[in-house]
Amino acid sequence: MDNKDLKLSVDLCPAEPLWKLAPTRDKEGGPVSDVLIIIPKLKTRPEQYIKDTLANIEFALKQFSNEVLFANVDMKLNTLWVSFKAVPGVYVEIVATLKDNVPEAVLVGDTHSRLYND
Repeated sequence: MDNKDLKLSVDLCPAEPLWKLAPTRDKEGGPVSDVLIIIPKLKTRPEQYIKDTLANIEFALKQFSNEVLFANVDMKLNTLWVSFKAVPGVYVEIVATLKDNVPEAVLVGDTHSRLYND
């Protein structure tokens, strides 16, 4: 991701599938890692809440502008997909920063909260 602002867009056409959009290699040909996060009930929230949440996501991801290659918020599915360079430790840092900035976000495949909150 360049040091530019994230581009927000609203498209009325059917969305391209992520496998066509998300990179599988970085510019140097290195591997890419991905994370999928659910933001429960995002599309049903008030407009200002959605804008604030998107701003918080943008703020979190800008901290990793050298590592993040692609980010996509799917409002229909209430999901955030992030592709980033496969650098040791960056996965945990990105997820932790996103959780700090969007506390309601849930990492897909994360059983920690279910196991330890009961």
